Amino acid sequence: MSRRQTLQTAFLAAAGGALSACRTRADDGRPATHRGRGSGAAAAADGRRMPDERHPHELTYMAWPTGRIWESDLPGVRDDIAGIARAVAEFEPVVLLANEGEVRSARTACGSGVEVLPVPVDDLWIRDTGPTFVVGPQGVAGVDLNFNGWGGKQVHGRDRRVARAVLDDARLARIQAPITGEGGAIEVDGAGTLLATESSLVNGNRNPGVSRDDVERALTDLFGVTTVIWVDGVKGHDITDCHIDALARFSEPGVVVIGTPAGKAAQDVWTGVYRQARRTLDRAVDARGKGLEVVELPEPVDIGRRGKDFLATYVNYYVVNGGVVLPRFGDRKADDHAASLLRDLYPGRKVVQVSVDTLGEGGGGIHCATQQLPKAT
Repeated sequence: MSRRQTLQTAFLAAAGGALSACRTRADDGRPATHRGRGSGAAAAADGRRMPDERHPHELTYMAWPTGRIWESDLPGVRDDIAGIARAVAEFEPVVLLANEGEVRSARTACGSGVEVLPVPVDDLWIRDTGPTFVVGPQGVAGVDLNFNGWGGKQVHGRDRRVARAVLDDARLARIQAPITGEGGAIEVDGAGTLLATESSLVNGNRNPGVSRDDVERALTDLFGVTTVIWVDGVKGHDITDCHIDALARFSEPGVVVIGTPAGKAAQDVWTGVYRQARRTLDRAVDARGKGLEVVELPEPVDIGRRGKDFLATYVNYYVVNGGVVLPRFGDRKADDHAASLLRDLYPGRKVVQVSVDTLGEGGGGIHCATQQLPKAT
């Protein structure tokens, strides 16, 4: 049976359809702290929700980088993506999207354990360009967050259609979001709580004139959560406007792993982002009405000369069936500490480290380059 037939049999998805558009109104000026809202109750009662990453996966989607974006860095970043794909394929199936003329080279690089699917792409960041999946009583569906190149910062003529192409191929229902965003901008605990940065989603380059309340209402309706915890983030200092998946992640309900700056000046902008996020998380309450345990995961220090956009954080790891795929940066002490900490946080899972130096120069990491298709139950 083909992969498409398997998905069709396993996932007779609910009829999708776009949600009603968000209403726009002025923000009420309240501080960007945690708030639980009742607006997510209807979505939760309907049974549709975004599962956390520990939920069993059917497969992982990835995308093959192109020369039009990566230019002279193309060989290095393709090596990184192939290494991630092979590592993930040790735990679960991998489907790699590639432009039709590059299917053969992608298959050669990634090996027989990775399926290559001819789909037009501009870049590799499928966490943001692909669908964000939700599960419900009628199966799996995909939320299309209307990718717009992170607010028009990068060409995205092909990437804006990737979510639809993936869902069409898998025969899964498409839910068109009433807001614009990216999968890397949201993090869920699987138990009703969503974590996000205000700088990315409440931003005129994605959602002009839309208040935080209305963005929050859309998130609760789309992903079946009842509580949204907002951290400030920062606009304009990276292409994503500070995605949450490079800053803080849920390892389980009630436990948040946060990347801790190392070797940076106190006035560094990312140090400020971390401090604000830590203060918010320390006083936040999740959907169960409980405070959070915050676990610090220090960044590497001894990584040599890197570009200003290099993403040196372990928090951008990816949880797979039976394992965790984690970056390796060459700082042996920090690399070993990160692996040890994640073994403690994810008991029973094998932790595999992969070098992603060229990928990091592009401002992203392993989580940014992967997207899980959850099992229906």
